[in-house]
Amino acid sequence: MKHIIALLLILLSSSSKAQYWLPDSIEKLVQHNYYTISYNEEKEQANWVAYKLTKKMIQGSAVRKNNFREDPEIGTGSAKLVDYKGSGYDRGHLCPAAAMKINTKAMSESFYMSNMSPQVPAFNRGKWKSLEAKIRKLTVQNDSLYVVTGPIFQGCKGKIGPSKVTVPGYFFKVIYFPIQKKTLAYLMPNRKIEKNIDSFIVPLDSIERFSHIHFQNL
Repeated sequence: MKHIIALLLILLSSSSKAQYWLPDSIEKLVQHNYYTISYNEEKEQANWVAYKLTKKMIQGSAVRKNNFREDPEIGTGSAKLVDYKGSGYDRGHLCPAAAMKINTKAMSESFYMSNMSPQVPAFNRGKWKSLEAKIRKLTVQNDSLYVVTGPIFQGCKGKIGPSKVTVPGYFFKVIYFPIQKKTLAYLMPNRKIEKNIDSFIVPLDSIERFSHIHFQNL
């Protein structure tokens, strides 16, 4: 079954908790204050993480503290620190810590293990990091963006840890520009990458085909 995600933030509650228009999904939806997750219990990580990114989000002063911990909102239990210990894989952020600098709450939430996915270190610290930086730059240029990030389990690299966390074969980012009403999509292999990140721009339907997620046209 396909999940349907509309790339539009339509409501902010008084507590500033992000409210995305997200129809019924077969996976568990978890809504934190600054991002929303569709959690995959079988894979022990998110199918996707969706959030609104603004200049205030990335120009804040909250300091990164690497407070990795289990997500209390995952009733069945999220992945744990021990799952990554000695695995050779990084705890790769889906919603980046550098995008959550608006306050200590946002920064802290970015370190929930439900927001992590196993990434090859050279990928996480290389071109994936470069893509995250590019999205922050685009946010400054456009005032705000909507981002959906997730793993692709096709071509997976096995499992790690006692929780058997699946190591994805690929990762995607879909960026929606609300003013221009256009979308930019990236699909990148979970390995060391030498090519320029823009060589991994793909049509949105490629992401849909590989991820089984449908991004509704707005």
